[in-house]
Amino acid sequence: MDDLRIVIIGGGITGLTTAYELQERVRAAAVPIQVSLVEAERRLGGVIRTERVDGFVIEGGPDSVLAQKPWAVDLAQRLGLGDQIVAANPAHKKTFVLYRGRLHELPEGLTLMIPTRLKPLLQTGLLSPLGKARAALDLIQRPREREGDVTLGAFVHEHLGREAFERMVEPLMAGIYAGDGEQLSLKATFPRLLEVERQYGSLVRGLIARRPHPSAPSPEKEGGEGRWSGFVTLRQGLGQLVEALVAHLDRVQMYTGQRVQRIRPRASDGWRWPGYEVELADGRVLSADALVLATPTYIAAELVAEWAPGLAQGLRAIPYVSTATISLAFYRADVRHPLDGYGFVVPRVENRPLLACTWTSSKFPCRAPQGFVLLRCFLGRARQEEVIGLDDEALVRLVRAELADTLGIQAEPALVRIFRWPRAMPQYVLGHVERLEALQAHLAWLPGLYLTGSAYWGVGLPDSIRAGVQTAEAVLSDLATLPTIAVR
Repeated sequence: MDDLRIVIIGGGITGLTTAYELQERVRAAAVPIQVSLVEAERRLGGVIRTERVDGFVIEGGPDSVLAQKPWAVDLAQRLGLGDQIVAANPAHKKTFVLYRGRLHELPEGLTLMIPTRLKPLLQTGLLSPLGKARAALDLIQRPREREGDVTLGAFVHEHLGREAFERMVEPLMAGIYAGDGEQLSLKATFPRLLEVERQYGSLVRGLIARRPHPSAPSPEKEGGEGRWSGFVTLRQGLGQLVEALVAHLDRVQMYTGQRVQRIRPRASDGWRWPGYEVELADGRVLSADALVLATPTYIAAELVAEWAPGLAQGLRAIPYVSTATISLAFYRADVRHPLDGYGFVVPRVENRPLLACTWTSSKFPCRAPQGFVLLRCFLGRARQEEVIGLDDEALVRLVRAELADTLGIQAEPALVRIFRWPRAMPQYVLGHVERLEALQAHLAWLPGLYLTGSAYWGVGLPDSIRAGVQTAEAVLSDLATLPTIAVR
């Protein structure tokens, strides 16, 4: 009997995790399955890109993960990287918002971007007295059951008012999704807020009621594997995770620098499960009993358009946004600002090209050598993508002007690194959940085909890793139904 073959297209973190999970489960079960992974670029890891230069650790994509979403930490530990996990510096656990040219500290007690402590909210300079009074009206909201979806912007306006949305919620949300809160789906981005509204009415009262009791044991107090909280990273950058994954994929056939030319369903010969043929640009053809598309949806759409036009149309309906990160290092003596926090975010209403600035060496001191600071600036978001088209010199000039205006930095940078990410951020706009349901309906007629990645059920790195694990589980579960093999 020939081995069953699984082909994964896309070598980002989701594709790599899918391959690793398949390999380890197949190894444990000793079943005849072969796994192949195809990536158009020679470099693996997708938006995870770490450069190590002269003692600096520079992240082109994500720089950390939220430990409360455990899938990234769990994977790192499985790969033997547990001793490389480092937490964000607790001494600088503050985030600022740039408003009217000044940096204002975000009020303490935000949960899911919603304020849950009265005193910090009353003391913040981000909201006017009228804005604070309007936000307080959330306390008298009654429980309600909504029909259908609602945008994040409309929902927060309704509960907390426009000021709270524009000056606190929107810039934090944009830091996650690089999106427009007036278009993003609440059901797809923060569904827990809908649950809170349904049960309590007031978001503030509901989130306070759901907080763990102070006397409840926490993972940090108990120690052990779950000791991490807040933001964590790897000592030498998140690229360590990709490097470890690749090193562990000893039973996966890798095709890097190979673009997929065409996919076509295999002739069925009466099979219920026909499979697919994947033609590479160099002419080789890979046979797949199960085919995983771990690519952006616009790429997946082109691969299936010839024989699944309805699925392709649904995939094209998920929009993307382009972004860029520019990291700059300065001598510490040239920066007067204390950089006493993790950085700042910029509300859309400020009409600036800058989306956010992370004070990288304050957040993770191991990112810069002694005597230097490392800053990372973010550009590009929904309706502000044109800035990404500037050349390198213009981008650096723009960012330096922003840093001079906000932090007073006039010095020449000692180091600059620019990373552009065209169409890299999927947007969960209104109706996203319904679009995913429609995609699932199409897939029901295409056995052996799987869609996975950040475009579907979570944009964060931990969500992408979870998607890879779940995809591997689904593939093996489905293959176990075939009469030729039983996968445990």
